[in-house]
Amino acid sequence: MPAVHQGEPSKLAIFVMVARRSGPHLIEATIVPALLFYAGLLTAGLGAAYLAALSWSYAALVRRVVRHQPVPPILVIGVIGITVRTLVAVVSRSAFVYFFQPVLASVAMGGVFLISVAVGRPLIATLAGEFWPLTPEVTARPGVMRLFRRLTLLWAAVNLASAALTTGLLVSLPLGPFLAVKQLSGLGLTAGAVCLTVSMSLRTARREDLHTGPSPLPLLAALPEPLPSERLAF
Repeated sequence: MPAVHQGEPSKLAIFVMVARRSGPHLIEATIVPALLFYAGLLTAGLGAAYLAALSWSYAALVRRVVRHQPVPPILVIGVIGITVRTLVAVVSRSAFVYFFQPVLASVAMGGVFLISVAVGRPLIATLAGEFWPLTPEVTARPGVMRLFRRLTLLWAAVNLASAALTTGLLVSLPLGPFLAVKQLSGLGLTAGAVCLTVSMSLRTARREDLHTGPSPLPLLAALPEPLPSERLAF
C-alpha cells in the first residue's frame, strides 16, 4: 500500500467522506422508495407499491420546498425518474417496463461517457469542475487528463455493467427477489467503482504533487454522489 503524505486523508477516510456526503440523499431518494415499493407489493399489490414509492418521493420534495431547505439534485432527478417510470408502467400495465426503463437510462449514460472520451472531452473533467474549483493549470496537466479519461471509461463501464446486470436479474428472478438482489448488487457495484475512483485519484494527486493545495485531493470531487443512472435504478 502506498504511503500517505502528511496531512493527506487515507483512502478509508475519503470513502467515509463520500458516504457521508451522498449517503443520506441516496437513502432518501432511492433506498427508501425501494423498500416502500417492496412493502406495498407484499401487502397490497403492485398498484399500492407504485403509490407508496411515488408518495414518498413527492413528500420528500414538498417537505424541503415548504421548509425552504435546499433540494438535492439526486432527489429532483429521482422524482422525475420515478414519475416517468410509474406513468409508463401504468399505461403499459407492465411491471417489467417499470424496472426496464433504468436499464435504458444506464445504457444511454454509458454511451455519453464513451462519446465524451472519443471526442476528447471526458465527462468526468466537467463533473469535477461542478464540485470543486479546479484551475486550468491543474486540469491541463497530462497526468490529470489521463485520470479524467480513465475515470470516464470506468463509469461508462459501471453504467453498462449495471444495465447488463439489471436485465439479467429482471428476466431470471421473480419480482420480489429481483428487488432485493438488484438493490444489493447495485450498491456493491457503485461502492466498488467509488473505491477505484478514490484509489486512482490518490495516485494521480501524489504523482502530480497536488496534496499540498487548498484541498488535499481536489480530483476526488469528480464523483461525490452517485451518477444519474444509478440514482434512478431501484
